[in-house]
Amino acid sequence: MSPEEKLSKDLIKRLKKLEIPKIEEEKFRVFQFNDAKGEFEELVVDESVPLYELLDPDFVLLFMDPVRYRVWIWQGSNTTTRMKFISAKVAPQIRDKFGIAYKISSVDEGNETRAFKIMIGLEKPLDDEKGKAGPAYEGTKEDMELLEELSREKIVLILEKTGIPEGYERKMVIVKNRVYGYREYEKNYMGAKIKEKRLFPLTEVISDGSYLADGYIPRILFSYNNVVLTELLQKINNKPVNN
Repeated sequence: MSPEEKLSKDLIKRLKKLEIPKIEEEKFRVFQFNDAKGEFEELVVDESVPLYELLDPDFVLLFMDPVRYRVWIWQGSNTTTRMKFISAKVAPQIRDKFGIAYKISSVDEGNETRAFKIMIGLEKPLDDEKGKAGPAYEGTKEDMELLEELSREKIVLILEKTGIPEGYERKMVIVKNRVYGYREYEKNYMGAKIKEKRLFPLTEVISDGSYLADGYIPRILFSYNNVVLTELLQKINNKPVNN
């Protein structure tokens, strides 16, 4: 037996001994908004209790449905505008703990949608509605426009909106098959210093082949389940201050 064959057999034996962890299915979760704390608290709900029995005019409830990838914020008729506003603001924090693909929808007591009523058990789905589940990648009109041909000005606006993580600087931007350099210039405008952000196409001839982004961290911007652009970020070195 050759050394390669022995190594292969040893590797197979080790792999067989490895225990593959079981993937736990996401469970249905219900949260109640605590007005005093300004946050949602998860409720322990008996499986035998119908979800519609949890509805109370004094409550703001958040239902997380992993089957349909939906997050519902139900707002009782006696809840205040403040409760509705704050609960809507903190709901994405709950959502992001379990999956950013969940779509968040708000419903008021007395104006519940049919989809919400089906979820809590007040109505039954039609045959053609069964099985329609999956992550929600529903974009706005603005999101869709990002997928069209992007001018350099639009790209700069998108980059300004996304911001840069603290401690990093943006060096390059890749949009489809175009590569841009990125620079920020300080300009004086009516006595005040402003930063002007600019993209410029690379003029260097790049040889064909594959390249590692050595020293850079790629960050990808998605919209409507499509890649809009890719940024190459670089960590800012701590340079000594000259006295």
